[in-house]
Amino acid sequence: MGHKCFISFKTEDIDYKSYIQNNLDVDMIDKSLNEPIDSDDEDYIMRKIREDYLSDSTVTIFIIGQYSAENSWLQNQRFIKRELQASLFNGQSNTKNGILGIVLPSMYDAIYKDSYTCSTCGGTHNYIGINDSTVIKEFGHNYYIPQDGKCSWCEDERYCVLVKWDDFTSNPNEYIDKAFDKRSQPVATKTKVKP
Repeated sequence: MGHKCFISFKTEDIDYKSYIQNNLDVDMIDKSLNEPIDSDDEDYIMRKIREDYLSDSTVTIFIIGQYSAENSWLQNQRFIKRELQASLFNGQSNTKNGILGIVLPSMYDAIYKDSYTCSTCGGTHNYIGINDSTVIKEFGHNYYIPQDGKCSWCEDERYCVLVKWDDFTSNPNEYIDKAFDKRSQPVATKTKVKP
């Protein structure tokens, strides 16, 4: 069974969003937030984005390209930040979405690094560059959910799911299902809407 997806993306990456929409068997809601919601009431803003934009989606796909970073000073990130915040928001009439980050080919080298020997545990870890230089905080925090003294995270300890574009396009529903399933796993209680 397919899950309804909402795609959060930067305008520069619209070709990838169109590809998902037109070439893959993905059930998606074709909306994105283009105007700020005029209110100081956080709960109202979140509820409004959920109702008007994310409606009945259960998975948010976050396209990770060269313009998706927290500290990208040339970019206005408030729309993608709001979309991810609303996706992580548990309201009265809705539950949070699963979050699937799709790494575009232009970002493979920045995100998928070599393995290294850990100075904390002496073991070997694969270095995945999910941080403020590659993604907005809303994704980074819920991928590497902070834990005291922790030097590595297993799949069960991450709420956000990460996949390369090439792997996603060859089997989109496998990764969408994975993100959907996170909603009912214990890690779902550890997410943060505004890190």
